[in-house]
Amino acid sequence: MTGVARATAAAAQTEALGAALAPALEPGDVVALCGPLGAGKTRFVAGLARGLAVAARVRSPSFTLVNEYRGRIALFHLDLYRLEGADAEGLGLEEYAERGALVVEWGDKLPAPWRREALRVTIAAGAGDARVLSAEADAGRGLALLAAWDALPPAEAARAAEGAA
Repeated sequence: MTGVARATAAAAQTEALGAALAPALEPGDVVALCGPLGAGKTRFVAGLARGLAVAARVRSPSFTLVNEYRGRIALFHLDLYRLEGADAEGLGLEEYAERGALVVEWGDKLPAPWRREALRVTIAAGAGDARVLSAEADAGRGLALLAAWDALPPAEAARAAEGAA
């Protein structure tokens, strides 16, 4: 099932979109992010973390594979860019999912059962900092997160509301 595509004009709007989705996250949820290098995947994760009241600065786990952030719930930020499919299966995803929500950069490398249950967000780069984020899900909590995604205000409205707070 495909959700509403969301356009952002600046990196701050991409981050605000993540922050707006964060209240819907529960332990065991998986958000799989896809898009080219520099698309804004880590900025979106920074927004999720902010929306979960994480105080730490979000950094890409390109070389560490997994960063853990503590907030309203634990957020496990994974980067599978350097892994092959078989390597991703040995990451202990079940253990992370028991302890918090997972957000996975290069989510197309997740094992198939994890992709089916995930909210899959694809970020396409436009001119400058413009981005189009599209979401889809097939089953389980992924569908619940897709419903939350579809209920979000447009990125411009989310950013304006954030500035007013």
